[in-house]
Amino acid sequence: MSDNIVINAKVRNDLGKGASRRLRRNADMMPAILYGAGSEPQSLMVAHREMIKAVENEALFSSILDINVDGKTVQAILKDLQRHPARAIIMHADFLRVDQSVKIHVNVPLHFINEELSPGVKMEGGRVQHNMVEVEVSCLPGKLPEYIEVDMLESNLGDIIHISDLNMPEGVESVALSHGEDHDLPVASIAAPKGGDLDLEEAEAAPEDSDEAEDQGEGAGEE
Repeated sequence: MSDNIVINAKVRNDLGKGASRRLRRNADMMPAILYGAGSEPQSLMVAHREMIKAVENEALFSSILDINVDGKTVQAILKDLQRHPARAIIMHADFLRVDQSVKIHVNVPLHFINEELSPGVKMEGGRVQHNMVEVEVSCLPGKLPEYIEVDMLESNLGDIIHISDLNMPEGVESVALSHGEDHDLPVASIAAPKGGDLDLEEAEAAPEDSDEAEDQGEGAGEE
């Protein structure tokens, strides 16, 4: 894992909806809360510009963060992010403190690799379909991966990759699979090209038809 992402924050004492609106409007700040790990919730404010820049990094959502609160650093994960429904504004952030000895549940993004090199795509003309873009995992904070790779290199037409097929890092478990085999959901598959097998049959037959036409043309010329 890379170095922790730092989020600078300040303690917020002026609470309430009206105070939050003034915070966003007059100071370019946004409200946030830090809670968990057996400590009292703490109301914070974070520079909106800094948070907008931070969310551009995919790792923000699946990394242990260093929340710098007035000079004191607390480790946490981003548990929830509330955005404005119509404008590029972050309304509120929830940070959950972490204890290095206690497992956490986090949604980790999936990175799909070798899709174009898979036999199902390269040789059979199939299309990769993503059923999931992230997976919920359980692990100790120090084991949290930034992402999990889904290698499609050996996938053929019609193959389905399930959660159980993922190569989880050591110490990382799927939350879904912990609930039983019936929660082993599909992650990705390679579907037949548009038009199905009929198009493939026609494509394979085309060269033969062309050869027959040439043979007939040559025979006609000889006569």
